[in-house]
Amino acid sequence: MTSPSERHAHVVGLGLIGGSLALALNARGWRVSGSDANVDTVTRAIAQDIITGTDMSDDTELVVIAVPAGVVVDQALNILATSNSPRLLVTDVAGIKGSIVDAIDDLRFIGGHPMAGSEQRGLDGSRADLFNGCTWVLTPTGTTRPEDYSRLHSILRDLDANVVALDHDTHDRLVAMASHVPHLVAGALMNEASVVAESDGALLQLAAGGFRDMTRVSAGDPVIWPDVLFQNSAAVTTGLRALRARLEHLEVLISQQDREGLMDDLRTASHARRELPGRSIASADLAFIRVPVPDRPGVLADVTMTASDLNVNIFDIEISHSVEGQPGVILMAIEESLVERFVSALESSGYRVSRDLKS
Repeated sequence: MTSPSERHAHVVGLGLIGGSLALALNARGWRVSGSDANVDTVTRAIAQDIITGTDMSDDTELVVIAVPAGVVVDQALNILATSNSPRLLVTDVAGIKGSIVDAIDDLRFIGGHPMAGSEQRGLDGSRADLFNGCTWVLTPTGTTRPEDYSRLHSILRDLDANVVALDHDTHDRLVAMASHVPHLVAGALMNEASVVAESDGALLQLAAGGFRDMTRVSAGDPVIWPDVLFQNSAAVTTGLRALRARLEHLEVLISQQDREGLMDDLRTASHARRELPGRSIASADLAFIRVPVPDRPGVLADVTMTASDLNVNIFDIEISHSVEGQPGVILMAIEESLVERFVSALESSGYRVSRDLKS
């Protein structure tokens, strides 16, 4: 077994996400190499000890592709075709998953997307704690090897990320409303405010916390967005149309001075906002769930995606290999308060589940 201090990762693309990932892995004892299309960025990353150099090695265990979505596939396929590392895992961080996962038919690739970011840009905005408490989506497929998923899950949990599993189509549909549409709305609001400010400069002086919170993401690097939005255009346009209908409804309520209707709308939004899940991933009480599983494709994806559907955070996951004539076992650590819900769903799907509560 390779010790943590000897583990080697390689990051392709040293912008905000890639640079932060290199810093986070460094802080946990990894040896990190990296590359970037900008030679100056690579030079600065080496000078600042963010990466050790640009070359992968035969013992490279993890490669993270942190480049715009439109070039992820080419980068990943090139690395997968040339690497001799026996334990290689390749993942990416793009905000679109369907087109990427469909194009990379290799067991060593598992699509990923950290729901993290900042208005800061590039290597200079990188920080080691960027992923603390963030949701990091993985998109295992029916051919994903359980031991590979478990290893990647463990690496990301060690970065203090909350790892969830979704199929790639579900990810793209949900992230359109959770990320893509909000980014466009923030940009539209900021652009409109800027136009008004051209004739009335006092507007920007009145920009209070709410305005700043709503428009903060519009300050991020625009380079990453066209590929994501174009590749997820169906879900994004559906979300924009639905939002436009809501705005038109609000316009009618206000023009008609419909106090009751407006209050109902505001109350619903207020309640929904307060019901958003918290970002904390720490838990003192964990339940260890053992799920014997048959040796067939798609079992791991089925179990982990069931957890995501129920908003059950898997704090840790291990795979016990089967012996001849016996099923393998998935061991998962989850919050004790969510055990009944998760176990019931698994049993309804035909799995046998045993529990071992520990403090």
